[in-house]
Amino acid sequence: MRSFALLAILFSWLLASCAPASPSAAALATAPVLSPSSTTPSAYPDMQCTSVSAGQNRKYFERMPYAPLSAADWARGPADAPITLLVYSDFQCPTCAAFAQTLAALQARYPEQLRVIFRPYPLLGSAEQPLNDKADLALSAAEAAGAQGAFWEMHDLLFAQQDTWAGLSREAFVAWLTEQAHTLVLDVPAFTSALEDPSALARAQAAWEQGQAEQLGTPPFLVTDAGPHGGPIDIDSLDVIIQLNLLALRQFNRCPAMQLEPGVSYRATITTEHGDIVVELLPEVAPNAVNSFVFLARQGWFDDTTFHRVLPGFVAQAGDPSGTGYGGPGYAFGIETAPTLSFDRAGLLAMANAGPTSNGSQFFITYAPAEHLNGGYTIFGRVLQGMPIVDALAPRDPSQGLGLPPGDRILRVQIEEQ
Repeated sequence: MRSFALLAILFSWLLASCAPASPSAAALATAPVLSPSSTTPSAYPDMQCTSVSAGQNRKYFERMPYAPLSAADWARGPADAPITLLVYSDFQCPTCAAFAQTLAALQARYPEQLRVIFRPYPLLGSAEQPLNDKADLALSAAEAAGAQGAFWEMHDLLFAQQDTWAGLSREAFVAWLTEQAHTLVLDVPAFTSALEDPSALARAQAAWEQGQAEQLGTPPFLVTDAGPHGGPIDIDSLDVIIQLNLLALRQFNRCPAMQLEPGVSYRATITTEHGDIVVELLPEVAPNAVNSFVFLARQGWFDDTTFHRVLPGFVAQAGDPSGTGYGGPGYAFGIETAPTLSFDRAGLLAMANAGPTSNGSQFFITYAPAEHLNGGYTIFGRVLQGMPIVDALAPRDPSQGLGLPPGDRILRVQIEEQ
């Protein structure tokens, strides 16, 4: 089996395998009835879990080694937004200009959930080795506009038209900035006065020196509430981080209490956009998995989620509200196996995991026998009705990259006791 790595900064659970050869139609149609050997217990024991809530790691801003967030920062987005991205950037840096567009697109996707904070890190260099020769003037222009309530307008303009001004002389750049001040309907005399104020240029120099002292990486240098981000900064990768941070707000920080009753049978109806999948749950052989599934279903955890990983001939996987394949409920528990159960047929319901103690909320339904999964994954149910709906799910393989269209939707999961 090919393992998927955990996404940096957040825990995840993924079933990760290469799909076997497609099963025959007969194999799909003649699955025998499961016969678990365990007898019904007088009472189910409490679950034993490990807390892995990503939410507990989302406090980096409170202890980061950089200057604390304050009202003096240039911020765009709701002050109470659940997600904050802090970016150290340079107006003359081409990668920073591209990243500014990425951040704008993310804020368009998450207007109420995302706040972006800009901090200057102008790459000035030294007299002997100068770097970006107008980074200080560009920063001064943004701050001069900010004094008139137009920081972000100038911010966007500087990045959007970087190719226009980056090659100008300083004198020509000042003239160009003055034209932009007219365009933004600023108080032009006040703007030009502030533009080349020695104190403004000194602040730019101080920002450069502070960035060097703090050992910031090459801008754009991104910090999230989980820490400095050293991974990809394309929109799809950052969207995963945002989705997982939003999911962290919903996660649980402890095991669900045991709510299964001895002698009671449990069925789950997985209502999809294409119809219902009815599943018999097996608490006698997998009480922890069934209890967690029942608890999460009753909490609405699975509502409006997707089948994020569908590999025809192998499995259809769901249970991650973020849709990324990296999300879980905030707790993890161990696998449960029974000698009478094996991955010998289609229509088995099992827990996805990244190791023997990492069961969470993600589950999968088998399309065919998968004997190589025996002993490593918890079987906790079987499909009674709706296997044709499972068969018709749109294929989706996250290993092929990010930016895939969403998978087929699960509208809700309802639990029935009998």
